[in-house]
Amino acid sequence: MKERWFGLRMVDLTVSSPAVNARLPVRVLVPSGWSKRAGRTWPVLYLLHGGADDYTSWTRMTDIEEITEDLDAIVVMPEAGRAGNYSDWHNGGKGGPPGWETFHTGELRRLLESGYRAGTRRAVAGLSMGAYGAMKYAARHPGMFRFVGAYSGVMSTRLPGIPDLIMNAQAAEGADPRALWGDPVRNRNVWKANDPAHLARNLRGTGIYISSGTTSLPGELDAPGTPWSPAHLSEPVSAYTTKDLVARLRRYGIKPVVHLYKDGTHSWPYWEREFTRSYPMILTALGLSRDDRPSPPGEDDPAPISELASAGSRSGSPEDGPEETVAPGS
Repeated sequence: MKERWFGLRMVDLTVSSPAVNARLPVRVLVPSGWSKRAGRTWPVLYLLHGGADDYTSWTRMTDIEEITEDLDAIVVMPEAGRAGNYSDWHNGGKGGPPGWETFHTGELRRLLESGYRAGTRRAVAGLSMGAYGAMKYAARHPGMFRFVGAYSGVMSTRLPGIPDLIMNAQAAEGADPRALWGDPVRNRNVWKANDPAHLARNLRGTGIYISSGTTSLPGELDAPGTPWSPAHLSEPVSAYTTKDLVARLRRYGIKPVVHLYKDGTHSWPYWEREFTRSYPMILTALGLSRDDRPSPPGEDDPAPISELASAGSRSGSPEDGPEETVAPGS
């Protein structure tokens, strides 16, 4: 494994992954006072990138370094491929590389815990493809993450029309559209196993923040004259799938914080805004106060929090529509 440092906080790791069969970059921001030889561990925030992008996107497109400057936690931004979909690919039933989920939740996690003082208290957030990945990882690995933030992602993969959209997106990146999860009908069990909505009950006890635009039209954060792009249709698609996931969550008595904000393009200004709105919930999940007061040494993982969704917010009763929401910091 290689390290390349950029100043005192940022380091790019190059990790050899048997699951993906590649050497993969991972960008990490370490907190003040961090050391490989420290006598304590730190909580970890995973930030997942979107499709047709890479591990540098969060530092390239947002002020994440400044936002987390005083955060007493390790921030991890792993590579996930342009169309990896945060999945261990089916490959016609043969499995094998790429195994992105195994890399992120197994190989990389263990590496950070053994060599970089990463603790067991974790939060995960992502945008677009990374929003799907964050929600799926939290649902497929109950208890691994105490918070999940999903900004403009597909939250329910088997609704009418959604399998075709997913497979078309894979084909657009030059991938075999059925290599990911197989055929939606013949391999329905594989599709179910990768569907956050199908796994919704596993999210009990996890803080959840979900956001999306609903119209694909330019909104308040778009510059005047911003040209419309078909990519912005991802917003109403995200909202369509979010409503299905939210209904299932509420059926199980789980109350996510949901922010469906009508106009707004599928773009970084909205994702950064939504990340900032969800930040108080992230701090709670990581065991840090709203003013980022550090945890005592060696105590990055205090007693479990049974309900994070109420972290200074409400999401309405199960009878409310998912658009009636008060988001943190709004």
